[in-house]
Amino acid sequence: MNNWYHGLLNTLTNQDTWENLGVTAIRIALIIIISKLIIWLVHKSLDRIVLERASKHSPSQARRMTTVGKLVKNVTTYIMYFIGMLLMLSEVGINLGPLLAGAGVVGIAIGFGAQSLVKDILTGFFIILEDQFAVGDVIQTGTFKGTVEVIGLRTTKILSWTGEVHMIPNGMINEVTNFSVNNTLAVVDVLVAYEAQVDKAMSIISETMSRLEHENLVKQPEVLGVQLMSATSVTIRVTGECKPNTHHMVARAMNKAIKDALDRNGIEVPYPRMVTYQRSLEEG
Repeated sequence: MNNWYHGLLNTLTNQDTWENLGVTAIRIALIIIISKLIIWLVHKSLDRIVLERASKHSPSQARRMTTVGKLVKNVTTYIMYFIGMLLMLSEVGINLGPLLAGAGVVGIAIGFGAQSLVKDILTGFFIILEDQFAVGDVIQTGTFKGTVEVIGLRTTKILSWTGEVHMIPNGMINEVTNFSVNNTLAVVDVLVAYEAQVDKAMSIISETMSRLEHENLVKQPEVLGVQLMSATSVTIRVTGECKPNTHHMVARAMNKAIKDALDRNGIEVPYPRMVTYQRSLEEG
């Protein structure tokens, strides 16, 4: 016990020990700083390259380049962290040869049990290569719908319009609906009372839609005609082509303009009515 205590005391009081610890700490700090600097430089270079090339290509190609750029930045970050960890382990005296050999054997064993991880990574690559969706697109997969924020090696991050962030493993993305590729159609069904003049109502709606201005409209809305006749109303359908994933806001603007126009011209909307029929009894 005394020998161990004296040995520890000699080690702690040895100037060479503290010098070696100081040099090792400085080297580890330099490794961390240099790793973060390389990551920052790579990210900045990729952002500049993507912005320059995206401005010279079509929107679809620009979306793909943006997505690929984010993926490459993720891969670069993981690789630099891995290399930095190995360098720091070597600085504290750990022999990396046996460690890497053992890691290879362990990696093979883990690979058999990590099939879902491999599936996630492969699916992520195919999503990008096939341009199924890109960062900034509004998509729906399963019950999740929102704006794609990140397509990573393993997961895709989707931000819903109410603020929730969904982290979905790429391997679980089997079916995707992309709302940001083609123009969409705003559909508005206008209900008017049976007592109203349908032709006049259609004419008013058509004239109102011809004057409608909205930044997301691609072509002016048109009145298709009578869509449905129910027990209490006549339904007139109006459609308008608009930019991708903007049909909800365009439909709201169309509804507002149609309602104001019908009110100004005295066209009634349907409301519940009760008709009472009284039959007179003839006396014999």
